[in-house]
Amino acid sequence: MSSFYSEYEVFSRKNDMSPMQYQFSLLAPNHEIALIMAQENFMRRETASDIWVIKREHIRMMNREEKESLKRLDNKDYRLTKGYGYLKKKWREYEQEMLDEKEIMSWGELVNKRG
Repeated sequence: MSSFYSEYEVFSRKNDMSPMQYQFSLLAPNHEIALIMAQENFMRRETASDIWVIKREHIRMMNREEKESLKRLDNKDYRLTKGYGYLKKKWREYEQEMLDEKEIMSWGELVNKRG
């Protein structure tokens, strides 16, 4: 690859309310040509309300040490849906311990018999 061309990353959004999404990479001699190439690509394929063209060398990626910092430091499984799987069993146990209607009504009969 010649140093005449630079690599650019293209992002777009379908409408003003949608998020930017990565689309593709391209080679171009400068930002202006890269934007024109990206626009040409979108005019043939789909509509877009906005297109961003960024020189790849201007995008900073996380290094290995920084990626390590993304790992969870604590156990907070309860925040994940799978962390609530035990609740159905717990609720069943709770319901079984609850007093049923017949038992509660029988208390009234006991009070009436005493009184």
